[in-house]
Amino acid sequence: MIIASSAAPPGARSVDAMAPPTSRAHRLLLPARQFGTVIGLVALCAVLWILTPHFLTVSNLLNVAEQTSINAIVAVGMTFVILSAGIDLSVGSIVAIAGVVLGTALQAGQPLVVALALGVATGFACGLANGALISWGGLPPFIVTLGTMSIARGAALLFTEGRPISGFDAGFRVLATGRAGFVPAPVIVMGIVYAAAHFVLTRTTFGRYVYAIGGNEEATRLSGVPVRFHKTMIYGVSGLMSATAAVILTARLNSAQPIAGMMYELDAIAATVIGGTSLMGGDGTLGGTLVGALIMGVLRNGLNLLGVSSFLQQIVIGGVIVVAVLLDTVLKRRNRT
Repeated sequence: MIIASSAAPPGARSVDAMAPPTSRAHRLLLPARQFGTVIGLVALCAVLWILTPHFLTVSNLLNVAEQTSINAIVAVGMTFVILSAGIDLSVGSIVAIAGVVLGTALQAGQPLVVALALGVATGFACGLANGALISWGGLPPFIVTLGTMSIARGAALLFTEGRPISGFDAGFRVLATGRAGFVPAPVIVMGIVYAAAHFVLTRTTFGRYVYAIGGNEEATRLSGVPVRFHKTMIYGVSGLMSATAAVILTARLNSAQPIAGMMYELDAIAATVIGGTSLMGGDGTLGGTLVGALIMGVLRNGLNLLGVSSFLQQIVIGGVIVVAVLLDTVLKRRNRT
C-alpha cells in the first residue's frame, strides 16, 4: 500500500524540501541541518576542555554518558510522539509511577523478572491510556498528557503516602552500578534501546507510519492506514521508554521515589528538539535526539565543573533550547524558499 506522498520517510525532509535544489545555498543548508548538532556538540566539548582540564577525561566522559542515559531513553519515546505531531507531558510522572510499582514489587519479595515486568507494564499501560484518549477520544495531546501527568504523579504519591520505597537486593542495583569492561550498565542499556528504536523507525512498517502520521495524518488515514491504532501504540512506546528509564533510575538511587522524574518531560522535549526533530511532526531522527541529549548532559556537566550556580544553569540551558529551535526554524524556512 502506498502512503500519501506528503508523509516523509524515515530521516527524510518534507515534500517541499525534497524538491531539487536551485542554488548553492540550498545545497549547503541540508548538511547544516544534518550535522549542525554534531558540530555544536564537538564545539561545546572543545570550549569546556579549554575552560576546565577536568572535562575531557575518560572518567568524566563516562560520567556524562551515564548521567545522560536516563534522559536519552525518555527522549526516545518523546521522539516517536513528536514525529507523529504529538506531545507527551506525562513522561516524568510515568517514570515515578512505574518506579513505585517496581519498588513495591521488589520490597514485597517478588522475583526480579516479575517486578521488572510489572514496572514496565505499568509504563506501557499509561502510554496506551494516553494514546487511546487522544486517538479514540479525539482530545488534544497537550490536554490529555497534562491531565495524566497530574493523575500519575498523584497516584504515586497517594500509593506511597509521599514516602520513598527502599530496601532492595544488591542484585537489582547491578542494573545501574554494573559495568561491561569500563562501560557503565546504563550506557549499555541506552545503546540497546537506541539501536532497537532506530531499527523500528527505519526498517518497519510501524516506523514508516509514525513519519506518515506526522507528515499528513488525514492523507495517511485515507490511504487505509489504521491511524488510531498506530497513534495509540506510539504513546505506548513513550510510556514503555519512561518505564525503562524508571528501572535504571530506581536501581541508581536504590529507592523508588514518588517525586522522581520531575521536569523530565521538558528535558526529553529539549533533547528531541535540539536534535532537529520538528515540532510539526514528520521530520527527525533518533541519532539527532541522542546528540541533543548529549549536548544537554555535556552542558550541565561543564557548568557544574565551572562552579556555575544551578539557577544560572537553568537560564543557560533554556537559552540553548530557544536558540536551537530558532536556528532550525530559520534553516527550514530558507530551505523552502
